[in-house]
Parts: sequence; C-alpha cells; structure tokens
Amino acid sequence: MKHEAIYNLYPNVTHITEDDGLFTALDINEQEVSIDMDAVNTKATELQTAYDNEQETLKTNKVSAYRKMEMTDDEILAIDPTLEEYL
Repeated sequence: MKHEAIYNLYPNVTHITEDDGLFTALDINEQEVSIDMDAVNTKATELQTAYDNEQETLKTNKVSAYRKMEMTDDEILAIDPTLEEYL
C-alpha cells in the first residue's frame, strides 16, 4: 500500500524503488522526488482501511445474495469457504 500511497500523494512520481524499507521516488526525468514518509504512512493506512471496508462490504453482500436464493450455510460454504465468518 505504500507504493500506492506515494503515487496518490505525489502524482509526478513515475516509479518507486525500495531497498531495505527505504523508498526512492523518481519522476519522469529520473529525478528523485522528496517524499514525506509520515504522510505516506498515513495515506497507506487510509488506503488499507478503505480496501478492508470494501472487502467487508463485498463479502456481506455476497452472503446477502446467497440468502435471497434461500441457500443454506453449507451450500454457501461449498461455493465460497471464505464467507464462514459472515454466516
């Protein structure tokens, strides 16, 4: 998520290298772009939270759809075992 956070915060960054946890962001001219890692970490956390919420909603909606088709828990789990915690 940190790469995605950097791209979100610094639109002029075209690629990123990472060596032992140190990120180097480069622009189209291969010039290093200064990045604020505190801002990157905050944005990465926001992006991860948004992704997690999306996944949660997706799984909840799947279970809801299966329930509307009057499927049993066993039938739902046979189709998608990852939904067990949502049953």
